[in-house]
Amino acid sequence: MKLEEQLGQILKEKKLTISCAESCTGGLVSSKLTDISGSSEYIKLNFVTYANEAKHKILKVSYEILDKFGAVSEECAEAMANGLQETTGCDVALCTTGIAGPTGGSKEKPVGLMYASVKYQGIVTIKQVNLPENLPRIEMKKKFANEALKLALSIVSENRLS
Repeated sequence: MKLEEQLGQILKEKKLTISCAESCTGGLVSSKLTDISGSSEYIKLNFVTYANEAKHKILKVSYEILDKFGAVSEECAEAMANGLQETTGCDVALCTTGIAGPTGGSKEKPVGLMYASVKYQGIVTIKQVNLPENLPRIEMKKKFANEALKLALSIVSENRLS
């Protein structure tokens, strides 16, 4: 069973809603989730917040965070998850921010770096992913999306109270 099918099944069973805010994955996580028939039962509202302005306006990520840490940072990923949950009222907020390349990286933040964040039951969990920078962009996005889905699945699968 695919990650998105497993996640959807658990969201349905627990009667949870999910929202996504994606940057480096460009809507691929949302696309995978909506590939599942019946996903309208649990998908609340999704955004592609590619530009810093979108992260600020829609997700309320402060310009201070964006200026000090950058869009590709744990701090931004956390702020995205907090803002997404506040904006949508979802139970599970899933966000991605990273550098899919092939250009745009730096020594500190190379191509292939992504932060996925999930906010569930008041807790934000962040996962840093480092992929080989020589992967084609579309492969990078696919792997980033799968890592984000894995993170969400692991968190909603835990035996927390729902």
